[in-house]
Amino acid sequence: MLDTKPLHDYCKAVYPIPWQSFRPDSWQALVGYFRIKPRSFIDTFSSEFKQIIEMNVTREHFDVVIASQIDTAVYIPYFSTVPSIFEEVEVGVLYEQYAHAHSIPRRIRYGLTWWKYRGFLASVLQRYNVSTVVSGREAELLMDNVSASTRVEIIPNCVDLQSYPLDKENPEPFTMIFTGAFTYEPNYEAMHWFVKYAYPAILAQTPQAHLTITGNHAGLSLPSANHITLTGFVEDVRPLIGRAWCSIIPLQKGGGTRLKILESMALGTPVVATSKGAEGLEVTPGEELLIADDPHSFAQAILDLFSSRELRQRLARNAYEMVRARYDWSFVLPKFVEIVEGVGKVN
Repeated sequence: MLDTKPLHDYCKAVYPIPWQSFRPDSWQALVGYFRIKPRSFIDTFSSEFKQIIEMNVTREHFDVVIASQIDTAVYIPYFSTVPSIFEEVEVGVLYEQYAHAHSIPRRIRYGLTWWKYRGFLASVLQRYNVSTVVSGREAELLMDNVSASTRVEIIPNCVDLQSYPLDKENPEPFTMIFTGAFTYEPNYEAMHWFVKYAYPAILAQTPQAHLTITGNHAGLSLPSANHITLTGFVEDVRPLIGRAWCSIIPLQKGGGTRLKILESMALGTPVVATSKGAEGLEVTPGEELLIADDPHSFAQAILDLFSSRELRQRLARNAYEMVRARYDWSFVLPKFVEIVEGVGKVN
């Protein structure tokens, strides 16, 4: 049972609603093959959520509604009388599934999904006063691929630096960490790539190296390798990140900006990432993190960190200062508040 008590310090009312995961074989999803609306939104539609929205809009006066991500944004027909913000529109993952599909069947499958999503997203976006994305790349993809007359603002993922202590009391030599559930396909593909192609070279030169992977692993297997710990879900990953010598982000696809990178930087843990992994962040390779895209270079970047305390300290110091200047909530939140207040004045 979800503990909602802390939310009552900030909210007048809280309504926990059970999440319905997408069931591809349900009758709603099967019928969805013949609908313009994407199957996942048909299958996961919540009548309870709809009723709660309608009840509150009828009884209360709201200045603005903030719908976070597409799963809540689709309910706009039930609060369309109130000025609204679609917070964090995402298109990168579905676009790249289609753009990088290697076989004809996958190209057709992902192409149909992308076509349906584009049209549906356009119909949703046009009903919002403002929509936000987390990076310039997401904004570019949205403008180029989705025909919708909506105002788009960039509000990047951020961290609250005050909640990330920099005091690394017990650093563990030659340790790496990846934080991300395998229920998100790009996370699993990233770690499969790393363990199969890059990790063996690291173990060959540093046999004592150890990799920790947090998050739900969804029963998915990785190539066989020594010194890997799968923690499963961790309530607070900050101590694990803070004790690691290196945070790895070997993503091959995906969209948005990487909160896992910002968390690592806020904790003073050096980062090695692919170009895709660092996409959307205003960073300078070699200054705030190391970037490598092929297995050999990725492994070598980690080995360079392992062998140089000065490099680890310099990257950590530069990265922390960069986060403080660009990605701390104290810097970004005023812009979001300004957007909310502006939309609220419409009412």
